[in-house]
Amino acid sequence: MRSDNYAPVGHAGARETDVASGLRFKFGANWRAFLKSVDESRVQQAEASLQQMLDTSHLHGMRILDVGCGSGLFSLAARRLGATVHSFDFDPDAVAAAEELKRRFAPGDALWTIETGSALDRRYLDGLGQFDLVYAFGVLHHTGAMWEALENMAPLVKPGGKLFVSIYNDQGKPSQRWWWIKRTYNRLPPPLRFLVLWMSALWLWWRPMLKDFLLLHPFRTWRGYLHQRGMSPWHDLVDWVGGFPFEVAKPEQVFDFYRRRGFSLERLVTRGGSFGCNQFLLRKCE
Repeated sequence: MRSDNYAPVGHAGARETDVASGLRFKFGANWRAFLKSVDESRVQQAEASLQQMLDTSHLHGMRILDVGCGSGLFSLAARRLGATVHSFDFDPDAVAAAEELKRRFAPGDALWTIETGSALDRRYLDGLGQFDLVYAFGVLHHTGAMWEALENMAPLVKPGGKLFVSIYNDQGKPSQRWWWIKRTYNRLPPPLRFLVLWMSALWLWWRPMLKDFLLLHPFRTWRGYLHQRGMSPWHDLVDWVGGFPFEVAKPEQVFDFYRRRGFSLERLVTRGGSFGCNQFLLRKCE
């Protein structure tokens, strides 16, 4: 996948420079908008998705790192399942969103910390220590240096600990087309971006929408999206279309990458050749 020249991670204006030049999507702004729809049912769905993937009913006694925490929804879910949670994000709006979510659902909780940080900043990461679980869902392919970010996750997992990472599936030419769509979206003036967004929405949703209407259950798939990790279909659509930088990988590439670094695969959920994220639950050898 093609790359661009991104501002250095340590540069004070890196994010602002990249956003202004159309090289980076304002992920945090989208997550702050998503907070308006977060309620108890969404938090419970997020908890259930963690329990299912990790095959456990609780996370008591575990120390968890949420990499690129976004809205903070899954940090909150992990905390409510009993874990001590450290969250960080590169985008200050995302950090503000997570802090707002904490104020709403876990005010004053000393076992959940939230910071500004980058998955590419080795100095910052080296100061965090090691964790029972490192959670990086749908994040590292948006850093502009995906393989470096994947490399940086390995030392953060303690021996015997787990890494839960998800990476966009490599579809070949369709992924290349989406790269250009995302790049175009971010380069357009904000008032014109709705053109790309609505055309993409039509392309992605017309089949399930038509099927629902034919089965006399209009919008059932859209409404049922809540049960997919407690997320919002609209905000996920904006995140997908705008999400840039954008890199992809085949499942075997990610698996082989971590196998060579002393990890074994515990669970894999693939997209079956479609767009979206392949999910990997890996255990670090002791």
